[in-house]
Amino acid sequence: MVVTVDGPAGSGKSSVSREMAARLGFAFLDTGALYRALALAASRQGVDPADHQAVTAWAPGVAVEARLEGESFTVLLDGADVEPFIRNEAISQLASKLSALAPVRARLLELQRAAGRAGDLVAEGRDMGTVVFP
Repeated sequence: MVVTVDGPAGSGKSSVSREMAARLGFAFLDTGALYRALALAASRQGVDPADHQAVTAWAPGVAVEARLEGESFTVLLDGADVEPFIRNEAISQLASKLSALAPVRARLLELQRAAGRAGDLVAEGRDMGTVVFP
């Protein structure tokens, strides 16, 4: 079973989703962390979100992964846990810009769906109930 939570920034999606996953005994997927990991990669590699050709060429090759560890997914970039590096304003702003781009969304779509195939899941983030898990 997949439960999806969508809503505007700052509305409490993550808090509610984490609590819901814990109460249900489901895994929790923070899809925003996936977008932030891509933003971190773009920042490190100098990818400009305004350069759509560059993003289209770059996005499919980014080594981002969502690995189920215990009751939640850990987001890895090039095999390393990037959580300590993705929760700042610069990365959040870059993630917001990148998340609007089709190649970035396509790159993460299969990762998100694969998380849903791993077992019962609460997933929060943009387009969870309409596009990722319709």
